[in-house]
Amino acid sequence: MIIAIQAYFQAHRFIQKHKLWKWILIPGILYATLFIVGMYFFSQTSSDFIEWIILKTGLKQWLDRINSSFLGFLFTMGSLLLWLILMLFYFSLFKYIFLIIGSPLFAYLSERTEAIIEGKTFPFSFKQFLKDIKRGIGIAGRNALWQTVYILSILLLGLIPLVGWLTPVLAILVECYYYGFSMMDYSMERHKKTPAESIFFIGGHKGLAIGNGLIFYMMHLVPVLGWILAPSYSVVAATLSLYPLKKNER
Repeated sequence: MIIAIQAYFQAHRFIQKHKLWKWILIPGILYATLFIVGMYFFSQTSSDFIEWIILKTGLKQWLDRINSSFLGFLFTMGSLLLWLILMLFYFSLFKYIFLIIGSPLFAYLSERTEAIIEGKTFPFSFKQFLKDIKRGIGIAGRNALWQTVYILSILLLGLIPLVGWLTPVLAILVECYYYGFSMMDYSMERHKKTPAESIFFIGGHKGLAIGNGLIFYMMHLVPVLGWILAPSYSVVAATLSLYPLKKNER
């Protein structure tokens, strides 16, 4: 995980040195725009959904009758945590849609990063390019499916008082792992690893995937600039963090 985190600082220096800014800013601006619009509507939808649940289940009337400040506090905290989990779930879906849309750019950026490291040029193949896109879409779809299963399970835990307070942490770790997985797979494909081999390899290096996804999420704490830089920085960082491991395997 430490290697994955350090790779982001290496990525920043790498991007500056080799003037890769156009490959960072083009997908980044698109991502930031969609992120702002999407999260606004997601926030409104989540709040309306929680309010609908409260009214339909009769929880509000029950709490009003009991008039317990402690239960009211637990209920408020539970509602807040449920809102956070729903936002994570929505963000997860949005993220995978963008991964599918941006897979050609991300595959190219990962390839260009490794080409610079090795001091050589990978010959462009349109057939391979289409294969990379198909592979990226397939992996993103597979990860989205499994992550949705885990997040829905965590969502159910979020309804349990006290225990539910831990669920946002679990949800974030799951999010980080599957996002980092998608970023790392671009390198795995280039080295002729099958999806099964990629799953096995990355599963044995979960720290790299979680660390990559964790910094990606932390960059979202910096408004606008962080949102623009996060997607492409994560691709370059994943490529840099994987390269020494793959080099040792040769």
